[in-house]
Amino acid sequence: MREAGKLTLAEGAQAALPIVLGYVPIGIAYGVVAGQAHLTTAETVAMSLIVFAGSAQFIAVGMLAAGAGAWPIIVTTFLVNLRHLLMSAALSVPFRRIPRKLQAILAFWITDESFVVTSSALAGRQATVPFVAGLQITAYLAWAASSLVGAVLGNMASGIAGLGIDFALPAMFIALLVLQIKDWSSVLVAVLAGAVSLLLALYVPGNANVIVATLVAATAGVLLKR
Repeated sequence: MREAGKLTLAEGAQAALPIVLGYVPIGIAYGVVAGQAHLTTAETVAMSLIVFAGSAQFIAVGMLAAGAGAWPIIVTTFLVNLRHLLMSAALSVPFRRIPRKLQAILAFWITDESFVVTSSALAGRQATVPFVAGLQITAYLAWAASSLVGAVLGNMASGIAGLGIDFALPAMFIALLVLQIKDWSSVLVAVLAGAVSLLLALYVPGNANVIVATLVAATAGVLLKR
């Protein structure tokens, strides 16, 4: 791995801008949905600050609205976020020069989007604490602020739903995926991952499709590179 220049806090914050643009509409939508589930504004924002996992938060809010207890929500959130084990393992190489205690703190802010942007921005270089903190904290604050806006504007839920805001999250992932596609092997891996995930989603209940598709695509990527 080649040595990198010193990546700064400002560079990290700048790298987070695509994530922020995606988080704003999704965070607002989450705030609206949380309000419909009878969470207070403080509870809505607190979940974003403590959990910081968009898909898990949407699921938790839906389960709360359905009257689910604490343990079913906790177990479901754990299963949905199992993919973070894979992302953390992948980042262990560029993060290896960061002290262990700081790694544990920075790991809290790892999301699908920050993982993709971090991996792309580093591109074989070693991570620095200022860069990672700038990227992750910027995204974190954007998500919390958007949740607050959504909670406050919850009475406008019908108008917001009509804007197609529910497509903002898939659109953001598509944009992040395009940034990662640099050659034909990347195209093949992306198509394979999508096909495996789609087929499993149609026939297998739960979120196993995400984990299995990730493992299959990662294995195919390694074989193609070799």
